Amino acid sequence: MTTKSAGPLVLAAMIFAVGMTFIDMTIVSIAIPDIQKGLQLSETGVQWVVNGYLLALAATFALGGRLGDTFGKRRMVTLGVVTFAVASALCSVTPEGSFAEAWIITFRVVQGIGAALMIPAAFALVVSAYPVEQRGRALAIFFGITGALTAVGPIAGGYLVQIDWRAIFWINIPIAIIALVLIVIAKPDNEAAPAPIDYRGAALVTGGIALSVLGFQQASAWGWGDPKTIGSLIIGTLLIIAFVRHELRTSDPLMRVKIFSNKAFTADIVVLFLLMIVFIPLFFFASTYAQLVLGQSASEAGLYILYFFIGFAIATQIGGRILDRTGVRPTIIVGAVIGAIGFYMWASKMTDFSVNDQIWSIIIAGFGVGLILGPANTDAINRAPADSYAEATGITQTVRNYGAALGMGILGTILITQNRVNIEDNLGKLGIPKAQSDQVVADMASGAQQAGTSGGAQAAEIFKGIQTSYAQSTQTIFYLMAGVMALIFIYSLIFVPRGKVVEDVAAGAYDTDADRQGAALQSAAE
Repeated sequence: MTTKSAGPLVLAAMIFAVGMTFIDMTIVSIAIPDIQKGLQLSETGVQWVVNGYLLALAATFALGGRLGDTFGKRRMVTLGVVTFAVASALCSVTPEGSFAEAWIITFRVVQGIGAALMIPAAFALVVSAYPVEQRGRALAIFFGITGALTAVGPIAGGYLVQIDWRAIFWINIPIAIIALVLIVIAKPDNEAAPAPIDYRGAALVTGGIALSVLGFQQASAWGWGDPKTIGSLIIGTLLIIAFVRHELRTSDPLMRVKIFSNKAFTADIVVLFLLMIVFIPLFFFASTYAQLVLGQSASEAGLYILYFFIGFAIATQIGGRILDRTGVRPTIIVGAVIGAIGFYMWASKMTDFSVNDQIWSIIIAGFGVGLILGPANTDAINRAPADSYAEATGITQTVRNYGAALGMGILGTILITQNRVNIEDNLGKLGIPKAQSDQVVADMASGAQQAGTSGGAQAAEIFKGIQTSYAQSTQTIFYLMAGVMALIFIYSLIFVPRGKVVEDVAAGAYDTDADRQGAALQSAAE
């Protein structure tokens, strides 16, 4: 058993372990233009470098939590850290040539699996390392620091890329070593509770998530009417439905999906799903826009994204206080309105090619997202019965990562498709023959350098046309993000309940024993 005095050491070890996974959600986005240039990745390939990680994390998170319960949480965190670090090292040595795309995407997927193994076990170890009366503060530190590392990714990535894009993966190695050393010193609990593992459920949810994202992500390459696209989307959806039906019937489910019968919990989960369609993908699109359109360096692009986190950080603190006083509904409704306005303003200024004109829009967009994310996540977990606390955490993380992966897939496909249309239109206005415009599009799709254009004034015009096209395409994406925020507003008005969790508990939302445990847990957290 972990001693009380070892609590801070366990907390530090888990922060270092999980911190890598949060950094990698955003750090790679900053390096994407350099990675694409260095490895000659295709348009869809470069998006899979980001989305392969998110997809693997979403698809295997629930299984990772169950494996930690069955084989020991300390063992699973250690395995996850080693897997993540080795995969990072292999990403950093991606060979150039035709095999590069498959190599780096494969080991990004392995990174995601490593993260899924460690995150649920790390969270559980932090909980078990502290008595109930200290648990709320410990979890606040854990989530506060690991969440903040999402903001560190773009900044750190911007400066590491100046050394070499491969350095963004090197950074995980010393962090992993520190985490492993702290685990050895702290000796957190490794008690195992052997239980049947729902492998059928794991296969269904993994296949369903993977195929549904694959269909959207590859639609730009395959075509929306292609049997592979349609088949992936239909089969993926059917597998997810089969997973839910299976979980409701099995005695040892991977997820207790019955928790969705709690309408307030479900409302929070839907809000988180929609929000993550915007939150993680925006780093990819904002980074590529800053570097390809505004001509910024990677470090400057990191600072460009930092404006978003300024608004986000401020709103997170305000949202937490509002949640404690009045419940989650006001934070979601107000945050959705502010976010929709911010993203709309941001999008409207993207074709002006001016960073200064965008700063306040970026901050406002970040403020809107910050008002929603933390409070909605906290409210979802607090609304679950105490005996479903672990399942609630697993569900929120799975849904969040699935939303992010799906957002990357859908928005990425729209970007590629719209960019092709915009390039042909803008180059056509310059008098460039359609054959030459089509060649530019083909070069971009295959990852080839933009060569083959004549020099001098025409080359400059073509470059400007491509630059304008990408700005217009990114503008479309951010208008869609504003639309998603507006959708959250409409949904929350209808489905997100009024009042705080304790009011729901008092009204008999859960079983009597679970009520008392849930109220005690919330009181400790506050």
